[in-house]
Amino acid sequence: MAEAAFLGVDSSLTGRRWVGPGVEVERAAELLVQRTALPAPVCQVLARRGVAPDEAEAFLVPALRDLLPDPRSLKDMEKAASRFLHALDRREHIAVFADYDVDGGCSAALLLIWLREMGHRATLYVPDRIDEGYGPNEEAMANLAAAHDLIVCVDCGTLSHRPIAAAEGADVIVLDHHLGGETLPEALAVVNPNRQDEDGACAHLCAAAVVFLMLVEAGRQLREAGKRGPDLMGLLDLVALATVADVAPLTGVNRAFVRQGLRVMARRERPGLTALADVARLETAPTAYHLGYLLGPRINAGGRIGQADLGARLLASDDPHETAALAERLDTLNTERREVEAAVRAAALAQAEERGFDAPLVWAAGPGWHPGVVGIVAARLKEAANRPAIVIGLEDGVGKGSGRSVSGIDLGAPIQRLAAEGLLIKGGGHKMAAGLTVAEDKIEAAMARLGELLARQGAHLAGPADLNVTGLLMPGAATVELAEMIDEAGPFGAGAPGPRYAFAEMQILHARRVGESHLKVSFGDGLGGRMDAIAFGAYDGPLGAALEGHGGQRFHLAGRLDINIWRGRQSVQLRLEDAAPA
Repeated sequence: MAEAAFLGVDSSLTGRRWVGPGVEVERAAELLVQRTALPAPVCQVLARRGVAPDEAEAFLVPALRDLLPDPRSLKDMEKAASRFLHALDRREHIAVFADYDVDGGCSAALLLIWLREMGHRATLYVPDRIDEGYGPNEEAMANLAAAHDLIVCVDCGTLSHRPIAAAEGADVIVLDHHLGGETLPEALAVVNPNRQDEDGACAHLCAAAVVFLMLVEAGRQLREAGKRGPDLMGLLDLVALATVADVAPLTGVNRAFVRQGLRVMARRERPGLTALADVARLETAPTAYHLGYLLGPRINAGGRIGQADLGARLLASDDPHETAALAERLDTLNTERREVEAAVRAAALAQAEERGFDAPLVWAAGPGWHPGVVGIVAARLKEAANRPAIVIGLEDGVGKGSGRSVSGIDLGAPIQRLAAEGLLIKGGGHKMAAGLTVAEDKIEAAMARLGELLARQGAHLAGPADLNVTGLLMPGAATVELAEMIDEAGPFGAGAPGPRYAFAEMQILHARRVGESHLKVSFGDGLGGRMDAIAFGAYDGPLGAALEGHGGQRFHLAGRLDINIWRGRQSVQLRLEDAAPA
């Protein structure tokens, strides 16, 4: 028998059922309150993360040195670092071949910056998304091999057998995290926690984290030789950005990477990130939210609809004039990307709705849909249907698509299987995201087969997404101090969802529309406590109109706490996500 809905909300204004913490989590939270003297809302977050009372202090202040895996636990790591240092020592020509997304850009920047600090310059190569597609290609690798002694493929290369074989005369190192196949390419070293012969202990790392571990190993080998390498802690801003933007789970060492990286980023010492933060009008200390929704999309914009290497160049540059120009260009491209995305999203959503949201897979395909935005649109379809989603752009009889999955459903492995079965030209990725290339006349068969494989995992059983609520709060208890303490249990994101609090039976004191679709609200409990809230996109659904036209009715409100800074003053506001009549 299902537990009663939280506050009795079986269907909110957005059609969701509110689900509160289970009995075991509530008991664990009570024990934490008794043993730690931490505020109850903080203990609710820790209990949901499975933190025991004697672990609370260490969890709130995670030490990277205690959580960092031994780089040598990954296969080929010592060999990769040794060859990398040999190239540095012999002043060989080194090329870095990087994917065009944030993770690839950060991975490349880590190597370029490290080498520059060691007095060595490397060549950056980022393939064009449309002309070359994802990962190494034979022509590019052959050309790079003709002019370089070592090619390092970052965030790509694990499935690139023929392109790596084409790199005659050069050694190739792969530093990647995408799902590996049954065989590996003939590279000198393939360092990838998602190789099939790895134990999976580091499977949650993004590519930039794998690159960072290689640099840790390189530093160790340098020290053993009586030499010193660059300060690696100062590079953690790039690892943090990649971890969040690539939607890696913010648990274990990833959480420590992001916490420490945010501190590094707040010092504004990297010209590229400083310039990007300025054009994004980021006026506060960065958070994981800013990495995922302000900085990441702008870095991605170059690879999506502009020049593929812009993001990596921005991140690696130490020239403030160059970074200012690159940041402005990326900001402009991001605006253009949003316009392209909006058109594709509308067409894809209409097609997918007509096909139906009840199947194990939601998908859409259309001619001329820009391959740079199909992944973002797939994420929107996934959110709308609570199902794995694929969006494919068609051109000249070939479809290039991208997919996003829901929690608990592996998308990457089935897509890789379809490629092996011949239904796709190529395909691969992670559990939560994947890419594919498919002949237009095979799309229907491929999507039907993919739906079958996803159904075996239970993808067709999910209903509308529930709204998980961490606990109850009163406006008077929602202080800046409490919000800061809750932040200490973060950062929050993939694999570590941020806490969401409900405010029961609130009076709507003031509500007004701001911008095209947002809603500003002030609410109170009738006892003197009051609070402000912002609901982004509220008028894209029923939330905005219902709260603006409240007519004196009381509502249960749910959302996340934010610290708002206005003219130097801090206050707490609710990022309102849902509401229900009380």
